[in-house]
Amino acid sequence: MKAITIPVPGDADALVLDDVPVPELGATDVLVTVAAAGVNRADLMQRQGFYDPPPGASPYPGLEVSGTVSAVGEQVEGWSVGDQVCALLSGGGYAEQVAVPAGQLLPVPAGVSLRDAAALPEVVCTVWSNVFLTASLQPGQTLLVHGGSSGIGTMAVQLAREVGAHVAVTAGTAAKLEACRELGAEILVNYREQDFVEVLREHTDGAGADVILDNMGAKYLARNVDALAPGGRLVVIGLQGGARAELDLGLLLRKRAAVIAASLRARPAAEKATIVAAVREHVWPLIESGRVRPIVHGTYPLAAAADAHRELEASTHIGKVLLTT
Repeated sequence: MKAITIPVPGDADALVLDDVPVPELGATDVLVTVAAAGVNRADLMQRQGFYDPPPGASPYPGLEVSGTVSAVGEQVEGWSVGDQVCALLSGGGYAEQVAVPAGQLLPVPAGVSLRDAAALPEVVCTVWSNVFLTASLQPGQTLLVHGGSSGIGTMAVQLAREVGAHVAVTAGTAAKLEACRELGAEILVNYREQDFVEVLREHTDGAGADVILDNMGAKYLARNVDALAPGGRLVVIGLQGGARAELDLGLLLRKRAAVIAASLRARPAAEKATIVAAVREHVWPLIESGRVRPIVHGTYPLAAAADAHRELEASTHIGKVLLTT
């Protein structure tokens, strides 16, 4: 089969379309013939040599796909050849076929195309596990989403809106902020021109955010803690702004607040299966009703994966970028 490999880490041209063996199918795995794969910032980090796959995972990039079941392991129940599915992966999505633990499969939601379903697994599982299962966002609380126009951001805005929370976002252009507003964000912050801490205080009567979903890490740590409401929860899921910063524990104590760092990719398969099951129960009905939808910015053929990475690096997209086989 064809797959994108990374012979030597580097810039976007380090991605090479190559002939590789079809993945081996374990007893509890399902083989999926890939229709589309989501492109995530974790893939960029892997390409650069900063984010190795967890032990035992495919060496190829790609953390989510959609496609058709082409084979099932001998111990798999509930899935059959021909089923249209999407899947959360630990790697291997940039390929024509991928082996997936059965617990990480989801049916393509009614009303969503097979292609667009590739935009769902990683972002929905990331948002649901961090914002709701870990940080316990409640109706009436305020969620601040950094990078609100990203794939994760656009999903977080929609899901928070659906549970009755107030949503604040940061983004770098008026067009991105407008897209967030259309999805349900109420507090819009252009981070190039405004201080999100001040804007948030103005719109919350000085309280701040109950939950912050952060993709920046070190660069925003101090201001994120400053922006938390009493009892607030900061969940760090990305390190685009660096990995090391000072933490004011005194301020954290006074606010009775929490800082949580979470990664989805390296979690054990059983944990991922639990998250996937919760997503199927709580989020899939919202998608099938049309109240929540995948936001797809554009697609590239698998052979043009380098161009897809360049678009993500340029941050010109709103929503998800996909690769199609």
